Amino acid sequence: MTAYRPRADLQTHDVTNQPPPFEDINIFETDAALANAVEENGGRTHAKHLSDFGGQCGSAEVVEWSRQANHYPPQLRSFDRYGHRIDEVEFHPAYHELMSLGLGAGVAAGAWTAKEAGHVLHAGLLYMMGQADGGVCCPMSMTYAAVPALRHAPEIAKEWEPRVTANAYDPRFIPAADKKAATMGMAMTEKQGGSDIRANTTRANAIGGDEYELTGHKWFCSAPMCDAFLTLAQTDAGVTCFLVPRWRRDGTRNAFHIMRLKDKLGDRSNASSEIEYHGAYARRVGEEGRGVKTIIDMVQHTRLDCVVGSAGGMRAALAQALWHAGHRTAFQKKLVDQPAMAAVLTDLALECEAATALAFRLARAFDATASSESEAAFARLATPIAKYWICKRQPGFVYEALECHGGAGFVEEGPMPRLFRASPLNAIWEGSGNVIALDILRAIAREPDSLAAVRAELDAARGANALYDRHVAGLAKWLEPSALGESTARAFAEEMALALEAAALMQTAPGHVVDGFCSARLNNDGKSLAYGALDGTVDCASIIERATPLS
Repeated sequence: MTAYRPRADLQTHDVTNQPPPFEDINIFETDAALANAVEENGGRTHAKHLSDFGGQCGSAEVVEWSRQANHYPPQLRSFDRYGHRIDEVEFHPAYHELMSLGLGAGVAAGAWTAKEAGHVLHAGLLYMMGQADGGVCCPMSMTYAAVPALRHAPEIAKEWEPRVTANAYDPRFIPAADKKAATMGMAMTEKQGGSDIRANTTRANAIGGDEYELTGHKWFCSAPMCDAFLTLAQTDAGVTCFLVPRWRRDGTRNAFHIMRLKDKLGDRSNASSEIEYHGAYARRVGEEGRGVKTIIDMVQHTRLDCVVGSAGGMRAALAQALWHAGHRTAFQKKLVDQPAMAAVLTDLALECEAATALAFRLARAFDATASSESEAAFARLATPIAKYWICKRQPGFVYEALECHGGAGFVEEGPMPRLFRASPLNAIWEGSGNVIALDILRAIAREPDSLAAVRAELDAARGANALYDRHVAGLAKWLEPSALGESTARAFAEEMALALEAAALMQTAPGHVVDGFCSARLNNDGKSLAYGALDGTVDCASIIERATPLS
């Protein structure tokens, strides 16, 4: 929060040519790309709620909460003063304020409780919550995504789904049955396996019915203060999915030991940990030996959130760059009016709006999967394609936005270092680049309808832009029997993602944005490897005007 009436007339100089604080900005009302994406994907009824939330997320108070939550990271308390094991994590009060803000607004619950366009609502809330603070989005996203996995065990879902879909946050560390709301985490990877979860060694021993005790370790467990976790362990039948609550049925603490907190590159407001199960109480979710099939429903939804989160992270960085360039002067002109800077900002705006358009097109598909086989097929393939490309674009994007600030962007007092440190996360979480590329191949091989659905989406957009039409026609080369394999999966994902972004833009953006994107990304005769190297045909002024957040 801005200091009250700081001094600008100092003994040695006056403080001038500095932008005002970027705060008390409604980040929904000042983001035309977001508002259009919500409306065109069926979320018009949620506009008022999203606008109210956008005002909160952009407020000076929330900006300060984020600063504090990241400046004072979580601390592990393994034992109390008497030597009892407690395995608790302490957070700065600002963390709890942020959690209450997001969960109270429905970031985790909206997809499941809204009468219509629930995933579009969820995407809009998450997109803005990440701009307020990305770290707290991790437990919110996992809580949202746990619901379809829980439904593989109806009795467990009956007990837990009302808790995780309550529009509330209850930070107390007490049994979930005594709380007004609960959060859900996940613990999958182990030291020896990483993404190869079939190599997990954690063992599950049956103790009766669907109840088990787990023994083993997990190398990465995010948000260990959640009330329960979906995890994988080995039974005689193979890898199986389990729910591990922090408390046992008898009201005692579960043998869920937090060994240490991760010292992470970014998202420092959120605790991530290494844990061990020492005979931890658990309940089976889904069939024995079918744990991967059970958990994939959760993974598909968290991958949607990776896409939305990266689009929102791009928007946060772009808004800061536009704000700085619009208020700072260099060489007798505002930075934003310098042609070279205008080209960079335009290119960033095109990238951000394309990512946003595709993210919300995916959210619409998630809303329709239960009623439309074609939308379900589209989501199955388009989600990993978008996850691969948009998340991979975020770090370079945020760096370029940081560079727009000059040296001021490299200083920890501002938000850019925090945004930059967080930028690689979504490309790693829920499958890094090669894992996602392989999943794209599996989707095509196992569900050929998914490729047909994506191609139908692309074909429906033909005729609006010649560069787009040429790009889509060129995708036919991937249908050759020998064209698509593990070594070419990344190239396929990139070309398909660019086409999907352009097609999504045609549904949400004005013509000059669509034409600008196609010129910058689909023009094979003039592709550039750096932002800002446009060919001169792009309407920079209109695109910057559309993207600029105004108070």
